[in-house]
Amino acid sequence: ALAAVFRRYGLPARLLFDNGAAWRGDWDAPLAPLVVWLLRLGVAVSHGRPGHPQTQGKVERFHRTLEAEAVRARIFPDLAAAQARFDVWRHTYNHERPHEALALAVPITRYRPSERPFPEALPLPEYAPGELVRTVGTKGEVWLRGTPHRAGKALVGCRVALRPTSDDGVYAVHFCHHRVAPLDLRESPRS
Repeated sequence: ALAAVFRRYGLPARLLFDNGAAWRGDWDAPLAPLVVWLLRLGVAVSHGRPGHPQTQGKVERFHRTLEAEAVRARIFPDLAAAQARFDVWRHTYNHERPHEALALAVPITRYRPSERPFPEALPLPEYAPGELVRTVGTKGEVWLRGTPHRAGKALVGCRVALRPTSDDGVYAVHFCHHRVAPLDLRESPRS
C-alpha cells in the first residue's frame, strides 16, 4: 500500500512513528522490516519520545476529525463505498475547510508534492570509500575482530557500516543514513 502511495505522491523526506514494535523492532531486532525498506528508499525515520504522546498530537487530532466527520454512525456496505466517502471527505478537508493552524487557509495552499520519485528497483545502501562495511549474517549478527555482535534480524543479508565513535572500542552500526545500534567491543558479544 505504501508503494502505491509513494508512486502517486513521491517519496517523503521523513516519516514519524510512535514507539510501537511494528515500527521500532524489539530487543533482538532494533529495526522493523518496514523501517529497513524505508531507509533503503532514502526516507528518514523518526520516533516520538517514549512517554511523550504529544509528539504525535497532530496525527491524533487528524484521526479524531476523520472519525467524527467521515466514519462515526455510518455503515458502509463494502470497501468501495467506504473509499468513496473518504475521497469526498479528503477533498473537503484539504481543499475547502479552513484550518486554524494555517491561519484559516486550506491545506492545499501549503502542499508541495515530493520531487523524489519512487524507484521500481530498491537501491543498495552506499557507504563512503574506506568505511568498515559488513554483511549482516543469518542470525542478525555482524562480525568484528572475529566476534559476532547483534545488528538486527531485519537487516539479514544487508550491508552495514561500522563507524568508530569517540569512545574507545565502541562503534556505531549504520544502515544507509541511519544509526542502528552501538557495537561495544568492551562488552560480551551478543549475536
